[in-house]
Amino acid sequence: MGDEGVFGAIAREWRFISSTTRLLRRIGKVTPDSSFTVADIIEGWATKRPNNVAIWFEDTKYTYRQYDAQANRYARWAQSLGLKRGDAVALLMENRPEYLFAWTGLIKIGVTVGLINTNLRERALAHSLAISGAKHVVLGAELAANYESCTDDLQEKLTVWATGGAVPGAEDLDTVLAAQSDAPLPKDVRKGVTANDKCFYIYTSGTTGLPKAANMSHLRIQTMMHSFASAMKSTERDRMYVVLPLYHSAGGVCAIGSTLTVGGSVIIRRKFSATAFWDDCVKYRATQFEYIGELCRYLLNSPAHPKERKHRLRVVMGNGLRPEIWPAFKARFRIPRIIEFYGATEGNVSMVNFDGKVGAIGRIPGYMRRILQTRLVQFDIESEQPVRNAKGFCIECKPDEAGEAIGKIDEQRGRFEGYSKGTDTEKKVLRDVFEKGDAWFRTGDLLKRDAQHYYYFIDRIGDTFRWKGENVATSEVAEAISIFPGIKEANVYGVKVPGTDGRAGMAALVTAAPLDLAKFKAHLEKNLAAYARPIFLRMQGEIEITGTFKHRKVELVKEGYDPRTVSDALFFLDPVDGQYVPLTPELYDRLMAGEIRL
Repeated sequence: MGDEGVFGAIAREWRFISSTTRLLRRIGKVTPDSSFTVADIIEGWATKRPNNVAIWFEDTKYTYRQYDAQANRYARWAQSLGLKRGDAVALLMENRPEYLFAWTGLIKIGVTVGLINTNLRERALAHSLAISGAKHVVLGAELAANYESCTDDLQEKLTVWATGGAVPGAEDLDTVLAAQSDAPLPKDVRKGVTANDKCFYIYTSGTTGLPKAANMSHLRIQTMMHSFASAMKSTERDRMYVVLPLYHSAGGVCAIGSTLTVGGSVIIRRKFSATAFWDDCVKYRATQFEYIGELCRYLLNSPAHPKERKHRLRVVMGNGLRPEIWPAFKARFRIPRIIEFYGATEGNVSMVNFDGKVGAIGRIPGYMRRILQTRLVQFDIESEQPVRNAKGFCIECKPDEAGEAIGKIDEQRGRFEGYSKGTDTEKKVLRDVFEKGDAWFRTGDLLKRDAQHYYYFIDRIGDTFRWKGENVATSEVAEAISIFPGIKEANVYGVKVPGTDGRAGMAALVTAAPLDLAKFKAHLEKNLAAYARPIFLRMQGEIEITGTFKHRKVELVKEGYDPRTVSDALFFLDPVDGQYVPLTPELYDRLMAGEIRL
């Protein structure tokens, strides 16, 4: 029990039991065969609380009646195209109310919506569109250049519908929508659609390079929405400030769901701004926001703001808030309650830190093991596979021992809905784990738990690391680098940089001739999203490989990028002039001291 004593331990268990019971009771209301969908949530509030404000955006607000009416226009437009249950439409748009109008309207008639990452360009964007199976794209005019960059890589021509401005070669969606009725749709418009039907495709980099489209059913989306609403004890008086991208499950499902499921409001901002954050919170009277660790770090590193303690925030929830900044963030901005959670878009492993224990991502007491079947298994970093005993079964970790987190796959509390491609799905399934025939979802994350059953995030496994809140697949980066003339080999990995969350990209390169760094930088800008471009380059004569012909990364990560200890030539992507420059000892010292912000 440590220093908490008997009464502290009892209070802790009571908090967990009451919070978990409330959550399970709420998410248990919708079953796979239920006819209740995500669209029914919005339509319900449009009927019960039509005048409640659903969306705040810049100087405009939309009530639930207005929200639903705009969605009805999208639904009727989709019907006019002959779209129906099981068809897919891709949505590529920045954060704004039309984003919610579009997907709400489309799912009203059973269409699956592919929520496309707005950072993608060229081949990665073309790939994401292709695997959705969509024939139509709803395109925000602000992202016309992104879409144009991928057209040469598209194997099948798509019909593009532009909103928010004219786009050459695209249909004028705004004009078409204006001609549609905004009246409620017939009650049988979703006949046959159940919570088991696909609602969204949400994309994840995973560990295979190009993005994968995770199947997200109406059941899963509602579970995520209700989980956040339950954990935050949301009511219709709450206002969630949404600065995370709506194409992610964090911003576009969990954050908005925390209030839209209870008749509350969402405050949408196009993109996160540290300088405008507190002004917005005060202006719109936000009571909640969802964070990622990097967002919190940005705010903490920003100069004092006159309104940073005059807000009405009562609770914030998110993931990646590192223990070294957690107390300072809570104290400086007077945040009453911080709820850290753990979960993946497509995974069946999730947990919530109801207690606010600094650094913990959640807790699963021993008496909940049969209900919440998450386990940590010993993991071999070199082979990137779980360790198995003489009988061929995995070995569960002891307290304070790091291992891969896995979740048992079943149709009750452990559903894994997989990806649009079956081969991608199978790669995430671990079989014959503790007994013959069982199947568990692989999170790809190393966690550890302490003696009180609190869990802590350690690191991503293998080739994927996080930077700027995004997953970076090293295979994708290496592939983009390798097609540049003169590159013989590229080994990509992530390295720690003081004062930042996640890992910055670093590439060890073998070249046939000295690299033209300016042209190389231009090549990366064309082929990779900003967060995926390497910050550090290391020029090597050859790249070491393992016995199974894999690039050695562990040693390179340990060696880092200190020019005093690394004999190879090192280069750094200078954030000031935007070019690769030699990484000198003086520049390295400034980086270590936090004088250079990435």
